[in-house]
Amino acid sequence: MAEDELIARAQALAEESFIAASGPGGQNVNKVATAVQLRLNIYALGLTPPVFHRLKALAGNRMNAKGEIVLTARRFRTQEANREDARARLAEMLAQAQEEPKKRAKTRINRVGKVKRLQSKKKRGAVKANRGKVDW
Repeated sequence: MAEDELIARAQALAEESFIAASGPGGQNVNKVATAVQLRLNIYALGLTPPVFHRLKALAGNRMNAKGEIVLTARRFRTQEANREDARARLAEMLAQAQEEPKKRAKTRINRVGKVKRLQSKKKRGAVKANRGKVDW
């Protein structure tokens, strides 16, 4: 599934609800429900297993037991700005999950490096062996 197609499908499946934001803001925050809570069931997306596991790891504690990612956006004073913020964060999370991590290349140590490492281990072991009780 293409990245743009996945993001469009996710935004279509996402449910938005507006809640009263917490924190400072005076009368406006007490009167207007500007914070957006975005919920997306990731099982409904039909992701491949590797992408699903990466998304699950990225979501962390924002994912509940039902398999829903819950994003709360309350940075801005307007509903529309918070809605855009939540959707952008969701799109970014999905885009990151689509990226396959690079395979780690094994490091190769040359013979000189191996000898040096073993010599330093021997030296350190000798220092530790000489510690302890002294027998007069």
